[in-house]
Amino acid sequence: MKLKDQIGNNLILDAFPKRIVCLVPSLTELLYDLGLDNEVVGITKFCFEPEKWFKTKNRVGGTKTIDVDKIRDLKPDLIIANKEENDQAAVESLTKDFNVYTSDIKKVPDAIRAIADIGRVTNKDFKAKTINKQILSDFDKLIEIDNKAKVRVAYFVWNEPKMVAGGDTFINSMLELAGFINVFKHLNRYPNVTEEDLKKAEPVLLLLPTEPFPFKIKHFEQFKKYVPNAKPILVQGDMFSWYGSRMLKFSAYIKKLKSTIQ
Repeated sequence: MKLKDQIGNNLILDAFPKRIVCLVPSLTELLYDLGLDNEVVGITKFCFEPEKWFKTKNRVGGTKTIDVDKIRDLKPDLIIANKEENDQAAVESLTKDFNVYTSDIKKVPDAIRAIADIGRVTNKDFKAKTINKQILSDFDKLIEIDNKAKVRVAYFVWNEPKMVAGGDTFINSMLELAGFINVFKHLNRYPNVTEEDLKKAEPVLLLLPTEPFPFKIKHFEQFKKYVPNAKPILVQGDMFSWYGSRMLKFSAYIKKLKSTIQ
């Protein structure tokens, strides 16, 4: 089988993989939902879902601190990585000796393709197509519901320094699906913003996620000092940043979230 990943590398597999290492938490969850319990032999220390895998599977370091030697010892026939989440040098080193599927996800269609690709390469094509069909159906319904007045938001990914999600991110893609306007859409990636930037942007809501920085209610006061007219709310970071089968839960989450902030 031949397959090109999302950064242009070619994978050539003589058979479907029987030993998979996943370096991406959201895609580890996808592999579980595809039914690849026996095939997955290694995950990162941040692959908390599913919990039973976190307790039983070999851990190969963090997403940015990959233990290349441990991965080599596991002798995988497929490694799943991500351009943004994983250390580039480590992944490139592994690519020389192993089939590595590297995803590069900035919009929902990128995530849909990654799910399809991973389903195809792991002999779970039908299950992957079923997941994608449900995701797209749910998203279509969500767009119909939220195609009304849109709320201006700032989505933070870090506290000190204060960093937000820009327009060329998967998070921005999910914000738009949810019916929000990202006030920092004109900026790229995850820029630092100042108090003055926040005031000029005039967000109505400040979305403070549980990850990667673990925002809590105690952080509300400092944000109110910057933009007193904006309302800070806690949101589940994985719902906006995990590309994979977690997207199946997004529509229900957004409906519930909006019912609490209206």
